[in-house]
Amino acid sequence: MAKNLVVGAGFSGATIAYLIASQLNEEVIIIDKKDHIAGNSYDYRDKNGIMIHKYGSHIFHTKSEKVWSFLKQFTDFNTYMHKVVGYLDGIETHIPFNFNTLYDVFPYTLAKKLEEKLLDRFEVNSKVPILEFQKQDDDDLKFLANYVYEKIFLHYTTKQWGVSPKDVDGAVTARVPVYLSKDNRYFQDKYQGIPIEGYTKVIEKMLSHKNIKIRLKTDFKDIDTSKFDKIFYTGSIDEYFNYEFGQLPYRSVNFKFETYDKPYYQSNACVNYPCNYDFTRIHEYKYYLDDKSDKTVIAKEYSEFFELGKNERYYPIPKDENTTLYNKYLEKAKKIKNVYFLGRLGDYKYYDMDKAILRAIEVFEEINK
Repeated sequence: MAKNLVVGAGFSGATIAYLIASQLNEEVIIIDKKDHIAGNSYDYRDKNGIMIHKYGSHIFHTKSEKVWSFLKQFTDFNTYMHKVVGYLDGIETHIPFNFNTLYDVFPYTLAKKLEEKLLDRFEVNSKVPILEFQKQDDDDLKFLANYVYEKIFLHYTTKQWGVSPKDVDGAVTARVPVYLSKDNRYFQDKYQGIPIEGYTKVIEKMLSHKNIKIRLKTDFKDIDTSKFDKIFYTGSIDEYFNYEFGQLPYRSVNFKFETYDKPYYQSNACVNYPCNYDFTRIHEYKYYLDDKSDKTVIAKEYSEFFELGKNERYYPIPKDENTTLYNKYLEKAKKIKNVYFLGRLGDYKYYDMDKAILRAIEVFEEINK
């Protein structure tokens, strides 16, 4: 019998399963409730030849040489660099708000004046979190801060998180800065791109090791855990403890897929609608790998609260009370020998893919010191 059980076949679980199998030469059983590997990064080619990201757009980006060289064992990446556009007052422009956005939405003379004041006050190429940016004593910059807050941040954040921005943690608000630059890329990381055969193929290659056995449509509660020396759990930590202290809150996402009989639906892979409609954004998938097809597939993204048995957990909601609840579970987890929690759900953290991979590598290194 395998000595190691990994719960969850997303990036966190696949990474640690591969490291145990390949570096320790130990057997691993990896289970997942879903009927496919790759977790929320699962993608597939549809009948039109378009690579669809089933659970929303996944854009790989990292500053970490360690993560990049680890992943390059399993895939090559294209040179896609993600840009996001949004509609502000009916004008399609760049998000985050930068100098190019400034000139798109305001008359030239006003934009020029604001640019000069910004450069007097802030470092070029710096990112200023929007709530920090609001603390201005200059009337013109106060006007700009209020504009950006309302047009980009307020309504979008309320739709995405279901609460007022003032009730959202600073770690989230910092992800929507005012960017003092003309760089329209959403990420500035050294390494960016989409795996050329998709994310599912990357995880498939990770898991196609003689020491790894995969069991899909398998629930952790149906497993006899006494047979394993170590358990690596990437599911939700509150679920592991049967919600003893209550449920950890999450936001979920609902995608409405639509196919159109034309080459493209919109100008960009991701278009945000901060002030219009009840969806937050529209994804158009063929941009990511430059897929060729006479048709195109889009997904409208609707945010909603996670409800057990109804939808998927996506984003941990970073608030003090939720952190306190998570810490109660964490303290209990520390008392269990040879069970390791990791991943977005196991750690109750808003990890990007590279951070999830890095965390799995670090857990592996820690237990094998």
